[in-house]
Amino acid sequence: MNTVEGLVNQIQGLSTTASDVLSLQNLLKQADDSLHAESTRLFPFLDQLDPSKHSLGYLYFLEACTAGPVTKEQAGSYVLMIARFITSCIAEQIRLAPDKFITVCKRFKDQVLLLEEPLRGVAPMLTAIRKLQSSSEHLTALHPEFLLLCLLSRCYKAGLSILEEDVFEVDQPRDLFLFCYYGGMISIGQKWFQKALELLHNVVTAPMSTVNAIAVEAFKKYILVSLIHHGQRNLKNLCQPYIELANSYSNGKIADIETYVEANKDKFESDNNLGLVKQAVSSMYKRNIQRLTQTYLTLSLQDIANRVQLNSPKEAEMHVLQMIKDGEIYATINQKDGMVRFLEDPEQYKTCEMIEHIDSSIQRLMTLSKKLNGVDELMSCDPLYLLKAGRERQRFDFDDFDNVPQRFNI
Repeated sequence: MNTVEGLVNQIQGLSTTASDVLSLQNLLKQADDSLHAESTRLFPFLDQLDPSKHSLGYLYFLEACTAGPVTKEQAGSYVLMIARFITSCIAEQIRLAPDKFITVCKRFKDQVLLLEEPLRGVAPMLTAIRKLQSSSEHLTALHPEFLLLCLLSRCYKAGLSILEEDVFEVDQPRDLFLFCYYGGMISIGQKWFQKALELLHNVVTAPMSTVNAIAVEAFKKYILVSLIHHGQRNLKNLCQPYIELANSYSNGKIADIETYVEANKDKFESDNNLGLVKQAVSSMYKRNIQRLTQTYLTLSLQDIANRVQLNSPKEAEMHVLQMIKDGEIYATINQKDGMVRFLEDPEQYKTCEMIEHIDSSIQRLMTLSKKLNGVDELMSCDPLYLLKAGRERQRFDFDDFDNVPQRFNI
């Protein structure tokens, strides 16, 4: 224990300046194995350290303390301890040991789930992400953990704060897959179907050596959200029941799709997609109404109910009013004779708000273009990329190298 006590003294004395912290980092790396060997006896020493001053040392001790199995009774005190550490720790110090910080935060997530209180983990995990990130464009290993907590606690709006950020730096491909998959589910929960499609599309089109389970589940949801939002599917099928559902959807007959859903209810339920399937079925009414706007200028509510296979003119009116409210169609309803008049999009693209929106989109695209050019430049100079590209050539001759930039030094 004298060694541990000496280490505590060194942590207290080497946590002030940047150079001292770097020296401390080397000492902690050397002592890591002994800390894990003494893990059951380290808790009293945490009281001698201040997480707001001795963040790096506290992190090493905390990671060693929490390495073993945790009971539900212990989880309550662990959650409080880790949450306090996340809130008060110094970002510059914990970034010197990112793997340990990630490990502690993942254990924190496991413990709030063990307590069946995912909401307790949402705010601390978001704080952990901000402290671990090198910039807002950096996707960390904690992003998927945070979104999972948001999903399980139904705290969807909290998850939107990181889904709106552009990502250009990813540590591990699996983090990106899970981030986009969970993000897609949160967007579905908020009925932001366009955002859900974008995120799920990122999963199913990302490069992968073999098809993984995340991509398969994302593809199932992609098909369903595509039906809800666009009324169609855009990718080849990996999941037969879902593609057959899309085929039933395309003929526009409510009875056919309801029959198919009922016949395959167990499959959709086992995939936890039955609720999304029901939303897809419901969206067919809207899709059929939108088709009518392309053919007719006016229609009675009774005609709409008949053509869209609704039970009554009143039900047709409810659908039309909701679609007008959501901006999905432009129309007016004459309450006297029950006639619906379909209108053109009133947006003239002349308002200050629209001009600002267009300008903002242009600026964002210009920034994205610069980022892509930078990535392309880095890749074109990468020795591993050049080696792989060279191996894939069918043959070589001197003409192959005529246009190679001088900086490659080939």
